[in-house]
Amino acid sequence: MRAISRGVNRFYVTTPIYYVNDIPHVGTAYTTIVVDALRRFHLLVGDESRMLTGTDEHGLKLERQAHEEGKTPQAFVDEMAERFRQAWPVLDIENDDFIRTTEPRHKAYVQDLWRRIEERGDLYEGEYEDWYCVGCESYKTEKELLPGNLCPIHHKPVERVKEKTFFFRLSRWEKPLLDFYERNPSFVEPASRRNEVISFVSSGLRDLSVSRTSFTWGIPVPNRPEHVMYVWFDALTNYLTALGKEGDPLRRYWPPNGRAVHVVGKDILRFHAIYWPAFLLSAGYTEKELPSQVFAHGFLTVDGQKMSKSLRNAVDPLRLARELGPDTLRYYLLRAIAFGQDGDFSHTALIERYNADLGKNLGNLLSRTLGLCVKFSDGKTPPMGEIGPLERELAEAAANASAAARAAWDELAPHRALEATWTLSSAANAYVDKAAPWASAKAGDMVRTHTILATLLEALRQLSVMIWPAMPKKSDGLRAQLGLAPLAPKAGEDLWPKGFTPRPAGEPLALAAALFPTIDKDAEAALLTKLAPHMHGAPAAEAPATAAPAAAASPAAEAPPAINYDTFLGVDLRVGLVKTAERVPRKDKLLKLAVDLGEAEPRTIIAGLALSFKPEDLVGRKIIVVANLEPRSFGKGLVSQGMLLATGPSEALHLATVEGDAPPGSRLK
Repeated sequence: MRAISRGVNRFYVTTPIYYVNDIPHVGTAYTTIVVDALRRFHLLVGDESRMLTGTDEHGLKLERQAHEEGKTPQAFVDEMAERFRQAWPVLDIENDDFIRTTEPRHKAYVQDLWRRIEERGDLYEGEYEDWYCVGCESYKTEKELLPGNLCPIHHKPVERVKEKTFFFRLSRWEKPLLDFYERNPSFVEPASRRNEVISFVSSGLRDLSVSRTSFTWGIPVPNRPEHVMYVWFDALTNYLTALGKEGDPLRRYWPPNGRAVHVVGKDILRFHAIYWPAFLLSAGYTEKELPSQVFAHGFLTVDGQKMSKSLRNAVDPLRLARELGPDTLRYYLLRAIAFGQDGDFSHTALIERYNADLGKNLGNLLSRTLGLCVKFSDGKTPPMGEIGPLERELAEAAANASAAARAAWDELAPHRALEATWTLSSAANAYVDKAAPWASAKAGDMVRTHTILATLLEALRQLSVMIWPAMPKKSDGLRAQLGLAPLAPKAGEDLWPKGFTPRPAGEPLALAAALFPTIDKDAEAALLTKLAPHMHGAPAAEAPATAAPAAAASPAAEAPPAINYDTFLGVDLRVGLVKTAERVPRKDKLLKLAVDLGEAEPRTIIAGLALSFKPEDLVGRKIIVVANLEPRSFGKGLVSQGMLLATGPSEALHLATVEGDAPPGSRLK
């Protein structure tokens, strides 16, 4: 399809610069994958798009760690920064720049920003004493600390520090910041984080200590070399350093000429949403020259537990990418975790979602379609004949999916974008069954058969574009099998699907090996043992002498106790017809269903289906319901009068359904 020309917008998106006290892990990979996917989406729709990542390399913590390892701080950070630089290509991340805070260009820029703030009278000398968390590289107030003077983030004791310092007049910017937030409500997202920021600023801002004299590993304060800059004053400036000074061509990405979005973890939101705009305003930047948005995402746990060295549950994203392919990891992280909320990484759920979404949905659609094309159109694109109601229905589904996915990407909601994308894949799979090209071919109606296949090929072409931000290599592979060249985005050309326009007849297709071969139970067990041995049965490589007893196997892994026949007969399983379905307000996982069980009135069933199904997709489906279960209250008048049957994780459920003419209320035997 011809690209649509459009005006050029500019999109600049950044990760935090990662502190090099540790190697890349699944948390840093998650943030960086999200940012790369956002960059790719904006490229796809014709924007000039630029991505920045890098490393934060100054501070007391790094100075101490380097000395503990017998290295100079510079040698230590050189070694650690290289691990981050080399990690991202393994995950198909293509950042445009990689900045290090030890680079000369950054040092010069930070010192210039310091001078600008100093000239405006917002820096003064004094002495500071308070509790300091070396892990956070920030001071903590008494009310922030946990009992025992523990940092609320690291749960480690803070240190009492007293030293000479320069203070930044943060208190001066309290009202200007509140006014700015009011005029720019989308500056901090999601809304819950914005409320936290406003609450913190409203409670009163204290002047901020922005230099240190108790250690030397940092950028020297201009004309006062006994002071080094506070690591956050240093680090935050990287976003501008990488674009150069006023007049540099790259500065076109910065507001007001571009859209600049900082993606950060919620633990460093305060630095980005309060300190950073205050520094810029103090340096003479206008409100229109501040970043466009700071988006704070949540934390990741692993199989329900906080990542911890003592639990030996850290996830190596590079190893996962090498075992399963980078696109599989990218898709899972982008699809399974609601961006902006806390999420859980599960090896089992990753494989289940791979099989369900990639293998049995999109992969199956591609294999079926190409197989039918080999059989009925000599492995070439067939001619498009007269379209009917089924084709119009699929074209409408494609238009809706494309519009919803595009809007979600633009709103920094990759999970919703991919959910919308997969509605098209599911609709195309349903279309195959309804249209039944094998039946029309058997009846000798090849015009109709070719129309069906041409329609399916167009759905797959659109899908090959819509998955590219998340799975660039698999997009290339899908397009290769469709006989299409890889996507090559250009500024000003919008490649996002705009309409249902089948290709000319006679173009060659390329049936190949399965794009997403499913992982069977034996292969899954082997993978889980290899990737997460401490969770899936194999002994840990280096269990400490004081290790806790091994956890009992999960109930799902054990054979349930036998029941007698009479007990089974006591379970009233019936066919239920879903009449209506709606979301439960403020309950992300719950849907409220009205289900016809052949009784005078439909029953209300509350079910945790919202992460896997849209309400409208359930209406009209015949499900299996446990009808004699005691009613269960969900609070606020929500009472479930039965339970439906399903399998899989909450974000990739498969319903137990009934085909055929069984009426509502029929008993299962």
